Amino acid sequence: MKLPKVNGIEVLQAIRGDPRTEFVPVVILTSSLEQRDLIDSYQLHVNSGVQKPADFEKFQEIVQQLGFYWLIVNKTAAAKTSATTA
Repeated sequence: MKLPKVNGIEVLQAIRGDPRTEFVPVVILTSSLEQRDLIDSYQLHVNSGVQKPADFEKFQEIVQQLGFYWLIVNKTAAAKTSATTA
């Protein structure tokens, strides 16, 4: 959430405001425990919020588990397209 040039909420607003990326699953990884950050994120339709552990090995484990879930286990609906089919 605390990025150097823009904050995570601004990034999320850009993702959700663009029709090309509005359906891309978004998981926030943050060290922040601020409820306001989580509330703002979920209001912008973030798919999941995960607290980053300080320990690098635990961080790697969480990223691996997230990747497995979002790429293998989770099923998403087809995104809207502007193309029509015959």
